[in-house]
Amino acid sequence: MILKKKQLPKQSLKPLSGNRYSLTIRLLPLIGAVFLSGCSGSQHGDLESYVADVKSRQKSKIPELPQVKTYPPFSYSAFDVRDPFMPLLDEETFASDTKEDSGLKPKTDRKPEPLESFPLDTLTFVGHLEKQGTRWGLVAAPDKSIYKVQVGGYMGKNFGKIIKITETKILLREIISDGSDGWLDREASLALS
Repeated sequence: MILKKKQLPKQSLKPLSGNRYSLTIRLLPLIGAVFLSGCSGSQHGDLESYVADVKSRQKSKIPELPQVKTYPPFSYSAFDVRDPFMPLLDEETFASDTKEDSGLKPKTDRKPEPLESFPLDTLTFVGHLEKQGTRWGLVAAPDKSIYKVQVGGYMGKNFGKIIKITETKILLREIISDGSDGWLDREASLALS
């Protein structure tokens, strides 16, 4: 099946008739003159006077740059003192220094307690309970839970063992690394808040 193009009727463009054509030709320059006369006004008179005022001003002189002061050079003469970028001890001296093992080590063969997963400074001592001579401390943790602890329990990230619970604070003994494969113990406490 072959489609045929449908032809549109041709529109005839008639030139302007004599009177209308000559009237349009005569009015065109007049219309152009009216448009151009609107642009030729002195509406920028204040701007032109400002530019003329700026151009008429006397030009100022730019001051010269100040002279650069010369300083005497500094000569470093401390070659006989220790270099601040070298370690204080020789590595050989440090390695040969036999440190006595104190035997202090954290107990890692026990099950960690829930409060050992929080840093000590995020825990809060909020109260205590006492029954038949046994005292428990109540500690609030960042997970918004209150935990019951007693002497011998652990809390904090540094293997803190509870050694005493009073009415106003919990005393702990923490075991921390000394930085050279050894351990140190230090006391810490949580005050009642």
